[in-house]
Amino acid sequence: MEKKDLLKEIVQHIDIKKYDSTEIIDAMRHMSFTSRDTARAADILMKMCAEKECTNILTIAGSTSAAGCMQVYVDMVRNKMVDVVVSTGASIIDMDLFEALGFKHYIGTKENVIPDTKLRELYIDRIYDTFIDEEELQACDNATFELANMLEARPYSSREFIYELGKWLHNGRAVKKDSLIQTCYECGVPIFVPAFSDCSAGFGIGKHQWMRAQEGKPYLSIDSVCDFIELTKIKMACPETGLFMVGGGTPKNFAQDTVVCAEILGHEVPMHKYAIQITVADVRDGACSSSTLLEAGSWGKVSEELQQMVYAEGTTVIPLIASYVYHNGPWREREYKRWQDIFAK
Repeated sequence: MEKKDLLKEIVQHIDIKKYDSTEIIDAMRHMSFTSRDTARAADILMKMCAEKECTNILTIAGSTSAAGCMQVYVDMVRNKMVDVVVSTGASIIDMDLFEALGFKHYIGTKENVIPDTKLRELYIDRIYDTFIDEEELQACDNATFELANMLEARPYSSREFIYELGKWLHNGRAVKKDSLIQTCYECGVPIFVPAFSDCSAGFGIGKHQWMRAQEGKPYLSIDSVCDFIELTKIKMACPETGLFMVGGGTPKNFAQDTVVCAEILGHEVPMHKYAIQITVADVRDGACSSSTLLEAGSWGKVSEELQQMVYAEGTTVIPLIASYVYHNGPWREREYKRWQDIFAK
């Protein structure tokens, strides 16, 4: 068995523009369990997009970007359904930048079909039933290393570094032209990655810091507290906000906590008006990823009225919800918020 035998069937990202889910969402509205929850989530996202002054924040945790939903997020940004992105580093760098550089994710197998020790020998990384070529993934390390060497040696927020990465792709370095990073750069949508070191960017910037230190030169660093202040500035500038949260993790808590941070900074802002979370996490361990939106209300983060938990694996419902809103069109009356521009000033 050789690497080429396993890396041959490419994961295809679903295009919500080609499939109108209106009929199935309308049917789900009259069903029960997760179907009805999914329909209500679609209705809430419709309200979020219909309210022109509302700033909509997409948070991404988990591997839906590698599993076929990457184009969904790009279309949500391009079509003004999303104004801010908060994500894990893996989704932005190891998955989105990875494909922007011309590489692909592949249909793989689950555990025990092909031994993971064999995959390691072949330098293939596995995400459940999806394969990645580790040698290609190292191109992400090198890209962030190269960019860090090009920039001024000082602290950057992750938002600022990813903006520069979007500019770098926009100015001719992208093989795939419609990555989320480049699309957000072009549409003025800031991307925050609060745990930025936990991905290939950590390797690339880490190498940059190591080599600069060896040479006795100053180096670039990432300031995660600056991320927090910058995202809170957006919340203070636009009190009406909605959350569309895929998975949980740091992005979920980071976005929700802007309400609390604003209060600590001396600014009273309302709780997030709208909130949707799509997750399979079990609430019984008390973790942030699994905590309900009602629980978030006890912390003063999320309003109770317009919220919906959807207990489903993301790739099964995200395209349905996003397609419904795309084809019913409230986003057509919206303008790009271009929150990125406030930091340029």
